[in-house]
Amino acid sequence: MNRRILILGAGESGVGAAILAKKEGYQVFVSDGGVVKEQYQAEMKSWGIDYEEGGHSDDKINWAQEVMKSPGIPHKSPFVKKLVEKGVLLISDIELAYRHKGASRIIGITGSNGKTTTTALTYYICKTAGLDCAMVGNIGISFARQVAVDPKELYITEISSFQLDDIVEFRPDVAVLTNITEDHLDRYDYSFENYIRAKFNIVKNQVAGDSFIYCEDDPVTMQYINQIPFLSKPLPFAMSKELPRGAYINNNHMVIQGPEPFTMSIYDFALKGKHNQYNTMAACLSATVMDIRKQKIRDAVISFKGLEHRLEFVAMIRGVEFINDSKATNVNSTWFALESMQKPVILILGGVDKGNDYTSMMELVKEKVKAIVCMGADNTKIHKAFGHEVEVMVNTASAKEAVHAAFRLADKGDVVLLSPACASFDLFKNYEDRGRQFKEAVREL
Repeated sequence: MNRRILILGAGESGVGAAILAKKEGYQVFVSDGGVVKEQYQAEMKSWGIDYEEGGHSDDKINWAQEVMKSPGIPHKSPFVKKLVEKGVLLISDIELAYRHKGASRIIGITGSNGKTTTTALTYYICKTAGLDCAMVGNIGISFARQVAVDPKELYITEISSFQLDDIVEFRPDVAVLTNITEDHLDRYDYSFENYIRAKFNIVKNQVAGDSFIYCEDDPVTMQYINQIPFLSKPLPFAMSKELPRGAYINNNHMVIQGPEPFTMSIYDFALKGKHNQYNTMAACLSATVMDIRKQKIRDAVISFKGLEHRLEFVAMIRGVEFINDSKATNVNSTWFALESMQKPVILILGGVDKGNDYTSMMELVKEKVKAIVCMGADNTKIHKAFGHEVEVMVNTASAKEAVHAAFRLADKGDVVLLSPACASFDLFKNYEDRGRQFKEAVREL
């Protein structure tokens, strides 16, 4: 009898998982509480996959032998609770992909900040070195879809804590944990510890031959690293001190330890800013574990182009620079963005608050921000946090309105920075939609 799998959510991860499951001979049914996009409807029909939208049918609880839950669906959803009470196994899309990946290797990258850039740079190094690889997960197409339609020898995978919540056997050959700061606390009963432990799930199934790359300068990582057992080889990176293994930066030079150690000036990095020095060390360490030669790594680090929506230069208009950092969906990301700014800032903030505490940004806001343009359905918390520190604060309800307001407030030599510190779902489909609308509004100026 073929195994019966119920897939919750008909977005990229859900449909990708459905295609893989169908290909592997499962009986598949997809259920989505909302409206399924036309492209995904067409795809499921072409693969002969049954689905429903606009709600979940209770009769599927008894039908399912296991459930693949899309990362966007919380465990506290009533339907998920019913499944858990019934004792049905819940897995994530990365678990399903891992089950069917064959002998391929995985570099799994997680963290509160920097994981997208680290994933993109790691992939770029591996690709330019000639490895048969794909970039999957949160950053591209789903891991499961890639395994189903175009399998590779190596998967560079960006992984969220939500995906790590529902792993059973998933095991990356290389696990990267960039850092841990407060994020998504609304999904973890407002417990930072629950979120931390979810992140550390990336190493829970690793074995002695695997590698664990982490930041020794990150206080939360270091607080928990001895409490959470792991068997893999530790490869730390840091700027605060020289390390006997892993990577560090000293006198503006990155030192990568290993069988073929090498050094490189940080001034040659394509990615600028202190946070990107950390991301670059993590990516370079991953590449050395894959036995990529140092010259190939060096060439890739020099020639890498940055990512859309991550400190992306948009335009210079009458001496005012516009930067799109729409991917900054938490306070820490916005902190890093502000820290890298060298000009006076008109800051566009706001969206869906995930339990944000803005106090960590306060010193940088005082030092660098001339005005705040709020862009969200409810901006009360931002006004409360910064109202006494920033003289000019305005409310807007669209990207176009925010761009026009920011441009009016800016002088020649200023920078308008979209770095919202919040999720985008109040006014936009996602952070990409927010970033694109921002860029469109800038170009219309």
